[in-house]
Amino acid sequence: QLQLVESGGGLVQPGGSLRLSCAASGFTLDDYSVAWFRQAPGKEREGASCISGSDGSTHYADSVKGRFTISRDNAENTMYLQMNSLKPEDTAVYYCAADLKRCGLFRGDYWGQGTQVTVSS
Repeated sequence: QLQLVESGGGLVQPGGSLRLSCAASGFTLDDYSVAWFRQAPGKEREGASCISGSDGSTHYADSVKGRFTISRDNAENTMYLQMNSLKPEDTAVYYCAADLKRCGLFRGDYWGQGTQVTVSS
């Protein structure tokens, strides 16, 4: 079965950190671009970060730039999102996704089920 499974979400205070993980099974991430999306209550899903499968270039939304870091470990077939200096507006369900296309054409061939991140005091 081809799937992505996220973990690492939870409740954190403003200014805190979390690291999300996304493990792939049934396929290898090596050739894929991988990305993190998020959807806050009442808002559309937005892309947070992407790492290209072709050249390893990374891309960030302005809202997370300088605070979030996307990475991948092909040996572990896992991708990560390190989130620092978290703000209440980062509260959302976070989804990982993989696509054979580069980040600029990313649509998502595979999606995880989502993990809740809540930033609150």
